[in-house]
Amino acid sequence: MSLSGIKALTFDTGGTVLDWHTGFREAFAEAGRRHEIDRDWGQVANRFRRLSMEMMLNLGSDGPPGYNFDEAHALSLETLLREEALEAFGDADRRRIAWQAPHRLSAWPDVRDGLAALRDRYIVASFTLLSYRLVIDTSRHNGLTWDAVLSCEGLGMYKLLPQAYQRAAKMLQLPPEACLMVACHPFDLDAAAQVGFRTALVRRPVEWGADASGQAPLPPPGTYDLEVGSFTELSEALT
Repeated sequence: MSLSGIKALTFDTGGTVLDWHTGFREAFAEAGRRHEIDRDWGQVANRFRRLSMEMMLNLGSDGPPGYNFDEAHALSLETLLREEALEAFGDADRRRIAWQAPHRLSAWPDVRDGLAALRDRYIVASFTLLSYRLVIDTSRHNGLTWDAVLSCEGLGMYKLLPQAYQRAAKMLQLPPEACLMVACHPFDLDAAAQVGFRTALVRRPVEWGADASGQAPLPPPGTYDLEVGSFTELSEALT
């Protein structure tokens, strides 16, 4: 498919832009050291991610959302600590994990320069399940500049609902086919394609840690309009 006519790039942010696994793993490990508890903290971080994502995907399908991603982190953490017998983690530990850690996540090394190069030629927007405050804080922390933040918190519909993608394109005053959805998650790209977005897969092989535990297998080559290994590679492909 031709990539001509693209005016805006809409970026998944948690995972595609931000290395959530390392941030959460280190936050859990720090709390574990304080309480002299030893676990496979990478696996704990992955379980925390799954629980919080389950709370967010398709939120809004049954009525106005009653919480945002920050609140989902806090609620998911309570469930996780109970099920993992980690009730020794106190209020300060819980705040560090559910609030401080995600708001200080590091971007992947290619993101800042690649995003800046793409912004020279396209509208670049964070289109994300994450809360506005989470995107603001992580963007400031990593020196990232967006033309727009399209948080599902403000759209009132969360991905993977088709209305979320339609509303994002409408906010940019563009038809869906003028938008390129950029994500490392096939489920996000598949949902975007269903409403007419063009799609670019960015491979993040260690998103779920070095052993790729929890990483879904990627679809065969050619499924999406572009497949790249970094934002800099994406910029070069769109030159």
